[in-house]
Order: sequence, then structure tokens, then C-alpha cells
Amino acid sequence: MSNTKAYAAFNNKDDLKPHDINRREPGADDVQIDILYCGVCHSDIHVAHDDWGMTVYPVVPGHEIIGRVKAVGADVKNFKTGDLVGVGCMVDSCRQCDPCQADLEQHCEQGMVMTYGSEDPHHEGEMTHGGYSTQIVVDQDFVLRVSEDLDTKAVAPLLCAGITTYSPLRQWNVKAGDKVGVIGLGGLGHMGVKLAAAMGAEVVMITTSPEKGADAKRLGASSVLVSKDEAAMEAHAGSFDFLLNTIPVAHNLDSYIPLLKMGKTMSLLGASQIDCHSLGLAFGRKVIAASLIGGIKETQEMLDFCAEHNIVSDVEMINMQDINNAYKRVMDNDVKYRFVIDMQSLKAV
Repeated sequence: MSNTKAYAAFNNKDDLKPHDINRREPGADDVQIDILYCGVCHSDIHVAHDDWGMTVYPVVPGHEIIGRVKAVGADVKNFKTGDLVGVGCMVDSCRQCDPCQADLEQHCEQGMVMTYGSEDPHHEGEMTHGGYSTQIVVDQDFVLRVSEDLDTKAVAPLLCAGITTYSPLRQWNVKAGDKVGVIGLGGLGHMGVKLAAAMGAEVVMITTSPEKGADAKRLGASSVLVSKDEAAMEAHAGSFDFLLNTIPVAHNLDSYIPLLKMGKTMSLLGASQIDCHSLGLAFGRKVIAASLIGGIKETQEMLDFCAEHNIVSDVEMINMQDINNAYKRVMDNDVKYRFVIDMQSLKAV
């Protein structure tokens, strides 16, 4: 066992605090990673605050991990010491069920082993702990290759925000010339704009805030549609090939459904309550779907796509000791567009 510095939530009210955790020694199939950067995802906050009612404390959040390989097990073939690698939202699965066999480990019938907050198959009675820490040990099959050509710190959010938006764009076959609406310009939305634009789509940023228009266009949107403008919404009715809905709070879909062409899909990414009238779907045979993350194969595909197109997240760097203020700012929607922790700040303590 290896004693490791970390930051953890101990209950749903108090600030995150320093905490020492034990990482296993690398086994034959394991990769030990010295963590350089870890992104801050809104899911981290939900888990720390027990918003979903399933947090086991103490919990070390963080599932947007970038680091360098420190050591590898005897049977590891694809990674070596010094490699730049990433770890996303999961670190294991059963590998035997139909979804796992189809490279959809996120839908493992036994439940994926999440990077934090899951029962740890290597430590009976303990939970997995994430990337708000100085190092991590992960099975080689759940480690991802990261290009040295990208801005390393800004790659971190790709491990969640990147794959969360890339996967539905691929699943619903977004292609060059399609008209794609990205609803909401935040951590997910800004990645949706960048990725859809790189796929050759005509990207329309759909927002309640006209002041976000200039930034949306900088990110790759061709135009901006203000959803509060009824005349503008009506003018775009029946014209979208796909809608990527990143709104993270409870909301009604009835104003967005008419934007879709017949038979086309809106994919929901936010973990929130929604409401809509079924007639809006029936007229035009429109589809409301939802998407999680992607499997390991698709996540690697996304990272390679981003390397090819020079895509990273827009990030603001923080020290580990600033995490509680960062949480407050995320909840106040005061970040463009993702916080990333420089883990050197924790190693130096």
C-alpha cells in the first residue's frame, strides 16, 4: 500500500479538506500514474454534497485525470514509464456482459467501477477514490493515451466533458453539413460547440443569454439563437438535424422540440428533471434521448480526434487548496469553462 496525499469531502456540508488515502501497489496489469492535473466536474460537487443520495464518506472526487506513468506491472504492454496518460470516469467493469463486450463499459450490467465512489474490487469494504490526489493506480485497460502535442493541462476536462459531448454526436451520426444546436454554454456546451464544428456541422448556440453570443462564435458556433426570442425560435422551427441539450438544471423541453426536423433527436446530457408534452414529439415523430459518457474505445477515439483537430477545453487553473472556492464559483456559473487543479500544489505541501 502507498500512502497518498488527497483532498476529500467528509460530509455534505463542510468544505473539502486534506486527507491521506492508501493506493494499492501496482499489480501485473496495473499502471501507476503520477497525477499532474485533474479537472473539476459538476458531478464532483454533486457527489461531495450527496445531491444524488448515494455518497459514501470520506470521498476523494476527480475523474478528469492527466498524469505520467510512474510504474507498470509485468503484464502491461501498451504503456511505459514516462508516458502521458489519462483516466476518466471509470476504472473497471465486469468485461464479460454484452455492453462490455461491445466496448460500452459505461453500461456494464454489473455496474461500472467509477473512478471514485464505487466499491473498490481491489480493497474489500472500501470505496474508490479519484484524482484530487497525487497518484493513482489503474488497470491498463482503463488507461488512455494522451497526445504530447496538446496543451496538457487543458486536456484534463476532455476525460469527462469531452467524451460526454463527443459520444452523442457520434451515436447520432452528426456529419458535415448537419445543422446542430447546442443548448447551454457551460462546461459541456463549450465542448459540444468545438467538437460539432470540428465534425463539419453548422453549429447554432442556443442560449437564454444574448451576451454569450460572441464567446459562442469564438468557440466555433456559426450563429446564436436566443431561446427567449419567440420569433427567432419560430424562424428556426423544423430546421435542426440534432440538438445537444447540456442544461444542468430542471427545465421544460416544449420550446426546443419544435426546432427538430421530422424524426430527429435531442440528446440530454444534464442530470436533471425534465418536462415535456408528448404531442410535441408525436407531431413529427421526434425523439428525446439521453447519453452518459463513452466506453474506453470511444474515449480514446475522442482524444485522438481532439489531437488531430487541436481541441482542448478552455480552462482556469487553480491550486488544490482553492477547491472549495472553485466549487462555489461553479455553482454560481462563474467559470469559463472548466477549472483544472495543478496537482503540484498538493505535492508541494
